[in-house]
Amino acid sequence: MIDAHRALAERVAARIRDIPDFPKPGILFKDITPVLLDPRLFGDAIAFMGDDWGPVDRIVGMESRGFIFGAALVERLSAGLVLARKKGKLPFATVAVAYGLEYGSDTLEMHTDAIAPGDRVLVVDDLLATGGTAHATIELARNAGGIVVGATFLVELGFLDGRARLDVPVRSLLTVG
Repeated sequence: MIDAHRALAERVAARIRDIPDFPKPGILFKDITPVLLDPRLFGDAIAFMGDDWGPVDRIVGMESRGFIFGAALVERLSAGLVLARKKGKLPFATVAVAYGLEYGSDTLEMHTDAIAPGDRVLVVDDLLATGGTAHATIELARNAGGIVVGATFLVELGFLDGRARLDVPVRSLLTVG
């Protein structure tokens, strides 16, 4: 199994593009869109991200690429998809959590009826960096009464140690740095 994971991680790494100085100077952006162009690779990545969590009632995808991975996991896990969006983007009544960023703050919201008390929740995104958004998403789910079983990511920037901010099991297909 470890060899299969390593081989999949190598296939994903080969497809990710590094874009220097995007969205601002000094940032090396990990462009995952080539992974999305390869149906088999994307399917294999989704299988890895979704396996072994036990029963899950809700998948919370973080704006915006987390929506892609979350939607792909819905049928595999027989779970409903919850959107964690930036403030003001959802049409129905919302609950919110504010969180700090490197330069300022932001707010995530989800619909008030998206997670019921006791729902088992899996948090999903394409990339784990500093862990701030994932931490806020976990807090949002817990505030609604959800039981967060874990968080899963396609890529983790290990040198930023974002997983240290998360008090749930974390699974990343590919760790960089």
